[in-house]
Amino acid sequence: MALQAIAFYLLAIVTIGSGLAVVSVRNPVHSVLFLILTFFSAAGLFLLLGAEFLAMLLVVVYVGAVAVLFLFVVMMLDVDFGALKQGFARYMPLGGLVAGILAAEMIVVATAVATGGAASGPREPMAALDGLSNTETIGRVLYTDYVYFFQAAGLVLLVAMIGAIVLTLRHKPGVRRQVIADQVGRTAESGMRSVQIKPGEGMGE
Repeated sequence: MALQAIAFYLLAIVTIGSGLAVVSVRNPVHSVLFLILTFFSAAGLFLLLGAEFLAMLLVVVYVGAVAVLFLFVVMMLDVDFGALKQGFARYMPLGGLVAGILAAEMIVVATAVATGGAASGPREPMAALDGLSNTETIGRVLYTDYVYFFQAAGLVLLVAMIGAIVLTLRHKPGVRRQVIADQVGRTAESGMRSVQIKPGEGMGE
């Protein structure tokens, strides 16, 4: 129990510290790296709670796909963050208003849950089905009752990945690119030219 408590406090401190670093560091690449560290630490906390499936989702989906996608987008877009920060003061009142509304909503929800004002109240965790493990039970629920929502989430991630690729794709003028249709439709007549060279003369352009 002592080792589990030490691991919990260590992972919790790392999670909180890296989460604060995500929004406080100036370099966006370092911010994404701290975000990856936050996900790893949160996955460790889920493992301590016995939620192996959620820990796997954090590592595979968020770290392996979302966070790495963010990292490549930040590194490849080459955005001038200095120019973006110039309009920070202009949008600060609107941002503060939105942040205040979100904070008020979270306070209202937390107060309602703490005072027992929630409609349904706290629910007991679902027991494992027929002696199955936690991962197998969640898998059966996902692929039977919520299979369409699960597929919709995967579609959203696919669209996000395609959008990131489109944002980073740049067409520079004067760059010769491969055209597959022209290569497939190439014939001997169009791909070869016979030139008569006179003795003692080289072939020009």
